[in-house]
Amino acid sequence: MDQRERILTTLAHRQPDRIPLDLGATPVTGIHVLAIENLRRYLGLTPGPVKVTEPYQMLGEIDDELSQILEPDAIGVAPRNTMFGFPNEGWKEWRTPWGQEVLVPEKFNVTYTDGGDVLIYPGGDTSVPPCAKMPSNGYFFDAIPRQEPIDHEHLNVEDNLEEFSEISDEDLQYFIEETDKAHATGRAVVANFGGTALGDIALVPALHMKHPKGIRDVTEWYMATLMHPDYVKEIFERETDIALKNLEKLHTAVGDKVDVIFLCGTDFGTQTSQFCSEETLLDMYGPYYKKMTDWIHRHTSWKVFKHSCGAVEPFIRHFIDFGFDILNPVQVSATGMDPEHLKKSYGDDIVFWGGGVDTQQVLPFGTPSEVYAQVTRHCRIFGEGGGFVFNTVHNIQANVPVENIVATLNALRDFNGQPPLRP
Repeated sequence: MDQRERILTTLAHRQPDRIPLDLGATPVTGIHVLAIENLRRYLGLTPGPVKVTEPYQMLGEIDDELSQILEPDAIGVAPRNTMFGFPNEGWKEWRTPWGQEVLVPEKFNVTYTDGGDVLIYPGGDTSVPPCAKMPSNGYFFDAIPRQEPIDHEHLNVEDNLEEFSEISDEDLQYFIEETDKAHATGRAVVANFGGTALGDIALVPALHMKHPKGIRDVTEWYMATLMHPDYVKEIFERETDIALKNLEKLHTAVGDKVDVIFLCGTDFGTQTSQFCSEETLLDMYGPYYKKMTDWIHRHTSWKVFKHSCGAVEPFIRHFIDFGFDILNPVQVSATGMDPEHLKKSYGDDIVFWGGGVDTQQVLPFGTPSEVYAQVTRHCRIFGEGGGFVFNTVHNIQANVPVENIVATLNALRDFNGQPPLRP
């Protein structure tokens, strides 16, 4: 099988020739720039600064040289602009707080506090308040709340819809060109078009906007789902209507060159429970998800990708009913998320994209043999009969020992009958 065929086979819940691999096709299946540099050094590749393709989480590019070795089966199409509202172009060098030389976009403009924290700005405009901060001892950015005072008696839906609009001709042309390039690689194309998120707390603060209006503090947003449910539902209704118009334009432009659409990254799970009740999920989110997935399934061949961290086992059947084809990151360490139970209960109806190894304890703190053993076990469970794309549970973080990253990849390669990676 070629790479695209391998992904499409497993998405159809049929056994592929080997378990497909995703490394970096989405903003939740990537690798931190420091981990990439360490991996490149281990593999003896040409030294040089890693390109930061997603600066909020400081995720790095899996370049052609690395891809030829690791052989990922999926490739992503990301929006033209980063989470901070500036385009990924005009690369320049920047030295991180941990001392790594990386490449960042031209409008990646930062200042520093007296304590060495890094402040970044929406659109790269340092004349407005910063939108995120990287602590001096940190490895990625955290959002800075910039919410104006809220009059709870006079909320305006338009304020929380500022960022949702009809796709521009410029962005449409960008997606056409990027999709063509991705499709030409022979890998399965995972498109993140944006505009379909429904309350994703990574997006609620609107880091790309210079003066966001409405409810933008994450705590206030969670409270609003209880205090102002009709307000939130009206936002979702309007957002969904705009999204459907954009999806129609996008499908006309790119057609079946896209295989998977990243629809939503809204998290519903904590380590041990869920952020809301099943009733709230069904009432507040379900109708709008289903409206989008129904349109996608009627008019396209795309499979729909849903990201949600945490203990979401009680919600998985609902996710399936909402029309999601894929669940990520499959947080196997959370309550109720045992791989055998998930595969047995839901494996015929949803694809597990992730869950290859626990990134909270086993990958960063285990031994290479412990990592290898868990990866092998999860490949055996999730991989049976298809319906599994290998990735770690969310992104590989900065200080994960490179030996554990290699153990992860080699366990998958051994399971697949491929030669191991060697230094």
